[in-house]
Amino acid sequence: MAEAVSVIGSYISPYVRKVLACLELKGIAYRIDPIAPFVGNETFTRLSPLRRIPVLIDGELVLNDSSVICQYLEDRYPTPSLYPADPGQRARARWLEEYADTHLGDVLVWKLFFQLGAKRFLFREEADEAMVRRAREEEIPAALDYLEAQLPPTGFVFGELSIADLSLASFFRTAGFVKYAIDASRWPRMAALVDAVMALPAMRRLADIEDRIVRVPLEQQRAVLADLGVALTADTVGGAPARRGFR
Repeated sequence: MAEAVSVIGSYISPYVRKVLACLELKGIAYRIDPIAPFVGNETFTRLSPLRRIPVLIDGELVLNDSSVICQYLEDRYPTPSLYPADPGQRARARWLEEYADTHLGDVLVWKLFFQLGAKRFLFREEADEAMVRRAREEEIPAALDYLEAQLPPTGFVFGELSIADLSLASFFRTAGFVKYAIDASRWPRMAALVDAVMALPAMRRLADIEDRIVRVPLEQQRAVLADLGVALTADTVGGAPARRGFR
């Protein structure tokens, strides 16, 4: 049996969640070092020079960036496929993944979740309320208007589940931790898509773990996960004092 791959990163991160979803859906064994990038030590910096999560380690191979990792997993473990076979649809799926990683990452993670959650939890700082208000009232609605127009009336973006669906839903899942929910009366297609993705057994398994640790201090999460039976790496690259960095 092949040795399990290792993932470095927090379950709460949408970027990590996307990678874990790919691993779960493809039935790939993995171990996790559940750290936030803010507490990564110097070994973490060597593995992730931009101090971002997730990091995937497969033998001697070290990969950064969730999109790069997911494409690698697709190439190495092509069944079940999470990318459309049609070249045009595959390109669109990658674009929606990129849109999620960049724009939704900006407005949902950095301007909402970080301000209302991580900033207070890790750094004991107050949120930039003007930034949060602008995100809620202007930037997130504009993003949802765009995405609503990209979706079919029902079902996943391309009929079958793809990386596009996983990416979009993952960011709104993280936003949910600071009580943001899509208004289904205004954006019914996006609300239904997120619900459909989060109803998948693999996503429910991840969500159950997330719910159990989201309010647990970082230094205690590893022990909680061990009690839950999560496969952990033998060592951690976390534990350093919290400092600002990239995702």
